[in-house]
Order: sequence, then C-alpha cells, then structure tokens
Amino acid sequence: MDHGSSFALDLPDECATAALAARVAARARQGDVIALEGPLGSGKTSFARAFIRARCGGAGDVPSPTFTLVEIYAGDGPAIWHFDLFRISKPQEAWELGIEEAFADGISLIEWPERLGALLPRERLGIALAFAAEPDSRTATVTPSPSWSERAAELRHG
Repeated sequence: MDHGSSFALDLPDECATAALAARVAARARQGDVIALEGPLGSGKTSFARAFIRARCGGAGDVPSPTFTLVEIYAGDGPAIWHFDLFRISKPQEAWELGIEEAFADGISLIEWPERLGALLPRERLGIALAFAAEPDSRTATVTPSPSWSERAAELRHG
C-alpha cells in the first residue's frame, strides 16, 4: 500500500475515536475493507463499535467478536462483518468465517488484519491506532488505497 498518502489524526478521547469511526462509516461502501491495526487496548474494538452504531442507527448491544471471531450486522445497505482475527493461527482459517462473502458483498471491519497475510486485500483503508501521551488519547494513522484516497481526504476534517 502507498504510505505516501498516509496521514495521522490525534484522537484526544474515545469520543474523538467514535467521531472518526462515524465519518468512515458514512463513506464506506459495499466491498470496502477497513483494516484496524494496533496493540491490545488501543481502541480497535471501540472504533468498530462506533462504526457499527453509526451505520446501523444505534444497533443496541455490539458485542466484540473476540470469541466468535466474526459478528454480522444488518443495517441500511450492505451487511457489516466485524472480524477479530487475534485467535486465528493461519490465514486460511478466515475462509471458514465467510471472509470471501464479506469482501464481495459486505463492509469488512477487521481487527488484527495482519493475521490474514496475503489474503488481506490490497484495496483497503488501513487505520493504525496507537497510544498517545495522555491516558485516553490515541493517534490514528490512516492509510488509504487508491479506492479510498478521495474519501480518506475527507476524514482529515471532522
């Protein structure tokens, strides 16, 4: 992926993370892959929950797919597939989770995308979350592929 178009955003609190997720959700389309990277506790699941709530009108309880590995949400438009791949040991295990269908027909939110190896589509929006100086603050490094470049530029300004 071209890292020359990457940019960083300061997220001072969880509300800022949720606002970024809502901006991404408003621009996501069928077939989009959003790859959420970062260490444990960096906010990947918080981002995914906020994305799902923004896209599905509140969605009520949004469980983490830590144990189920995937949760699917129906909203207005394509289904949202939320994958947590931390517990898979080989990329091929993702086929059993329906990832091919998600890539074709849905919007895929993928925590721990590096576990997919070569199966991770080149066309994707990468969002790497990292801890920042303040306890609740994060930095998001946004890396768009060509299909996301125009939409990602709109994410810079809340």
